[in-house]
Amino acid sequence: MSNPVILGLGEILFDLLAVEIGQSFPEVKSWNPYPGGAPANVVCAVQKLGTPAAFIGAVGSDQAGTQLVSLLQSLGVNTSGLQYSPSQPTRQVYVLRDHQGDRCFVGFGDYATDQFADCFLDDFLLPIKLFVEAEFLVIGTLSLASPVTRKAVFRALELADFYNLKVVIDVNLRPNFWTNFNDAKPLINQLWQYADFVKFAAEEADWLFNTQDVKKIAHLLNSVEGVIVTNGGHGDINYYINDYQDKIKPFSVNSVDTTGAGDAFLAGFIHQLYQQGIDSLNDANNIKQIITYSAAVGALTTLKEGAINALPTPQDVVNFLQVH
Repeated sequence: MSNPVILGLGEILFDLLAVEIGQSFPEVKSWNPYPGGAPANVVCAVQKLGTPAAFIGAVGSDQAGTQLVSLLQSLGVNTSGLQYSPSQPTRQVYVLRDHQGDRCFVGFGDYATDQFADCFLDDFLLPIKLFVEAEFLVIGTLSLASPVTRKAVFRALELADFYNLKVVIDVNLRPNFWTNFNDAKPLINQLWQYADFVKFAAEEADWLFNTQDVKKIAHLLNSVEGVIVTNGGHGDINYYINDYQDKIKPFSVNSVDTTGAGDAFLAGFIHQLYQQGIDSLNDANNIKQIITYSAAVGALTTLKEGAINALPTPQDVVNFLQVH
């Protein structure tokens, strides 16, 4: 097995998707479990696209945790960075869907958000060997909500800095993951000093910077190489990368479930960066092709239910781009 070049750190979980579309939480009678969690989605997607990846996170010593680990391993994802909690369960989150395939995260059942295994990732147990050999570290912001896992996040960022990994941050804001959402913004703002590439949803950019202007955000963050702002398939994908600013329209598809689409987009972006090399960002046309490829990976992921379940193969992406 090849050494992983992309590390994803954070949550892996089951998305419990409402079977009844367009219903409120009390009205839903049944739920289908699908593996997910933003960093896990990214590493599974890049692995499926052909770039070796590893996942760093924590699961419970329960059936759900066992199933998720088996899934990662079946895809070829390196799991040497996984930790197992003997007392905390693997996270499950309930997800509503509307008739356009858009989703809404509505809660965690009988557990509080800070009672799951992913809140207890031990910074002392991070496998340094993975950082020595990797080239990219991908993180979200949900892990900052837990004091224990937060320490592991900043330890990982320090290791990434020491071993010269490119750090890719996807804000992936989910207020219901926080016990006190007022803590979120100041903690998220501590990440920027480590970031090389940052992806925001449009509403996240507004919340953090009062603007969706990618160039303004890049200048506010000062040292980043690239900023991408997406609109969930409802508006242009704007980017400012290596001093090139442009936008593309997302692909129009008949979405079934948008869960994981942004993660798949990011995976396509990182996969292309690795395959083509960072120097490919010295050309505006190359950048546009990379963003277009990423948009195709994201669009394909909306055509099936679930996140990891729906991730495309390299040939899927090639076929899609030939048609579109």
